[in-house]
Amino acid sequence: QVQLVESGGGVVQAGDSLRLSCRASARTASEYVVNWFRQAPGKERELVAAISLDGRNAYYPDSVKGRFTISRDNAKNMVHLQMTSLKPEDTAVYYCAAGSPTVKVVNAAEYTYWGQGTQVTVSS
Repeated sequence: QVQLVESGGGVVQAGDSLRLSCRASARTASEYVVNWFRQAPGKERELVAAISLDGRNAYYPDSVKGRFTISRDNAKNMVHLQMTSLKPEDTAVYYCAAGSPTVKVVNAAEYTYWGQGTQVTVSS
């Protein structure tokens, strides 16, 4: 059973930074693609960062490119999301997800495992 637990969310002001962490169950981070999604009220779940198993390649949508950085520490089964220059439109519940067939999968339905989510609120 793959378990994912997010942490690091909170309430910040526009322009601030925040670092989210996803702790995966044993060996998950080294055997599964673990990516970050977010979901704002009334909107679909959106992929915000994807990373290859070896951590060398990452993908970001235009909405967060240059501001968000995903990284992974396979030895510690952790995947992080560093968010800078946060904007009010970044407000959402952020989830880490695993189990997609390849790295850059934007369709949330193709992920098998999800964390419980962590709320990020950015005030203007």
